[in-house]
Amino acid sequence: MFDPTYPLFPIITFVGSVIVLVPLPWHIQARNSGTCFYVLWSFLATFNQFINSTVWANDTVNRAPVWCDISVRIILAASVGTPAASLCINRRLYQIATVQAVGTSKAEKRRAAFIDTLICVILPLVFLVLQYIVQGHRFDILEQIGCYPTIYNSFPAYFLSFIWPPVIGCISAVYGVFTLRAFLRRRAASSQFIAPSGSSKNPGLTSSHYLRLMALATADIILTTPLGFFFIYLNRSQMPLRPWISWADTHSNFSRVQQVPAFAWRAQRMSALGIQFARWAAPFSALMFFAFFGCAADARRNYAIAFNALATTFWRIAACIGIRRPTDAVPLSPSSKGNLHATPMKPVSRSALSSISLPFSSVGTGSLTATGPPSASSSHFTDSDLKRSSL
Repeated sequence: MFDPTYPLFPIITFVGSVIVLVPLPWHIQARNSGTCFYVLWSFLATFNQFINSTVWANDTVNRAPVWCDISVRIILAASVGTPAASLCINRRLYQIATVQAVGTSKAEKRRAAFIDTLICVILPLVFLVLQYIVQGHRFDILEQIGCYPTIYNSFPAYFLSFIWPPVIGCISAVYGVFTLRAFLRRRAASSQFIAPSGSSKNPGLTSSHYLRLMALATADIILTTPLGFFFIYLNRSQMPLRPWISWADTHSNFSRVQQVPAFAWRAQRMSALGIQFARWAAPFSALMFFAFFGCAADARRNYAIAFNALATTFWRIAACIGIRRPTDAVPLSPSSKGNLHATPMKPVSRSALSSISLPFSSVGTGSLTATGPPSASSSHFTDSDLKRSSL
């Protein structure tokens, strides 16, 4: 079946998975652990979508079962890891807005990084373990989509699987509201942790950087929370709620792989809409992150520094094989050199200089002030003026 998003979707996912990594070194240097985890989860989710949409663009052949085992777990973990990273960002912004400890000492920074790791790594891993309870069979392969996780639509699935992303999004939203309120109330006190843009006081947390983090976290909340509740609605309205009988009943014939052609999953309009929303969420998050942090003024400065470093390295390597870096000065041609030697400059008489008119007149100690268009009557030079002009 024809895919209207091919090859647009693979191109966007590949570009998104590359450019989302561009600002990562600067956030590692600033030790913004929540932002770093956001980048890593966005990269994993987007690159995973790129591979799936490329390999299974036109069929449902189970050509890489091991990869699908890994891929469906990346999809599930990223569905929790990305909003969890947004929660860590909002949590840190709230601490700054309320002028709490934000990791000024090494011990506090390690403690903050440890808490962020628990939220952004351990929590998604726990979520993955719980998914096995409600996983009906190994995985599905959807044409044009690729590997897709399967959840047995029973009552426990809503508490163990479906509810996690919107709940994390709601907690993050609460932090966001409190952060905005505290930031507006105590903006002057918060400035001791937030340096002005372009300042060296705290280069890892400038005012513009703080505002971009707030915008990123807010946009992620708007994307994650309604989408999570929308999936709950789809699973409840479009699929029958099956009874949980036993572990053996849920996991019977667990190793099977269901292959779904494009016309079958696209036939159900609401389900197809949910699949497409989930599909585009990952590259949208990656592109959104780059828009906030990859196009800012500090990012452009880092691009210039990186470009100069690469250029210097290139010319050093080229010098080893005898290629010299061209200079900025333009050498004179042999003909021009000959003309210079052939026609030496003649000295200019003082009477001739007195007839030259300039649009400036000397004021004070050699400073120049514009006086309008040149005229012969407005030019006055003394011997000291001539000496200064010769300098």
